[in-house]
Amino acid sequence: MNKHLFSVIGCQHAHIATFIQEMLELGHECAGIYEPDQDSIARSIADKFGIPLANSMDDMLAAEIDIVGCAAINSEKIDIVEICERTGKHIMLDKPVVISRDGYRRLEAVSRRGIIQIGMLLTERFNPPIYSLKKQIDRGTLGRIVSIGMRKPHRLMADKRPRWFFSKEQSGGILIDLLIHDFDLLRWLTGREIIGSEGYMSKNMLPEYPAFYDAVGLQVLLEGGIFAQLYADWHTPLKSWTWGDCRIFVVGTEGCAELRLAGDPLVSEQPIYMYVTDGEPPTRVEADMPPLKITEDFLNRVYGKEAILRADDILAAMRATLDADERVKTIDFSTPAQFK
Repeated sequence: MNKHLFSVIGCQHAHIATFIQEMLELGHECAGIYEPDQDSIARSIADKFGIPLANSMDDMLAAEIDIVGCAAINSEKIDIVEICERTGKHIMLDKPVVISRDGYRRLEAVSRRGIIQIGMLLTERFNPPIYSLKKQIDRGTLGRIVSIGMRKPHRLMADKRPRWFFSKEQSGGILIDLLIHDFDLLRWLTGREIIGSEGYMSKNMLPEYPAFYDAVGLQVLLEGGIFAQLYADWHTPLKSWTWGDCRIFVVGTEGCAELRLAGDPLVSEQPIYMYVTDGEPPTRVEADMPPLKITEDFLNRVYGKEAILRADDILAAMRATLDADERVKTIDFSTPAQFK
């Protein structure tokens, strides 16, 4: 494998640590992190990995650097993608890459030109229980898939969030920020394209941030008559054993499966994957490890090899997420008057 010098431009979310760690584990070297707000997550990540903080974005685009990681403010990511295209740097970004229709058109244009590869940290495809579920579905263990349900509650801790996080124009909001993973998984698990979605997004707190909604529920229709229920919120209690009790439910014509990705505090805090079929009683599955991690999969694209997560997958997931965000209906319960 080629050895790469990489950099990070924009470090507003700790998710980028996954990319940094996996690149370092593969033997690549990080030139530095550029983040204007150096007193934020950037400093802690730099200290953790022994990486210098840079004072200039230009330094992180030097000729010898060929790959960039990015966890900038969501609305600013597409600008960095276009800068990387002009300078010939492949780029791996935290999700979501874009948050608007205009951003999507710009992303699609860069992707179609094919000068650089664009990656997104859609890490759920590389999560062992979900990878194992994909294998089980492909084997036909559950029969023809009828429906899929995904729950994604999150802990908010509002006082630790930057102000841009509560801005629809900068963050994209709960649906785009959290359900991008689920739209990608629906396509991957079923092998079917998304036809459309309907649903509601509600606001139950923080009236000082009028554009911040904290719960969303969607009904999604896929080709072949498969339908899905997607739900996410920012209401995981502070005393929870996990940042989010995320679960996946799959119903097929011959069986059903459930993934408790954060385990169960009364049983085990390790992920729990179980299924039952017409011919088998309830069975717990030991998850298989994927053949590679997401960063190595991205590098396969850089090298012109086959990948689990392709450029077209990223575009399709972003397109479906933006479509859903444009169609979702909103309800505001954040002020007492709304309860009357």
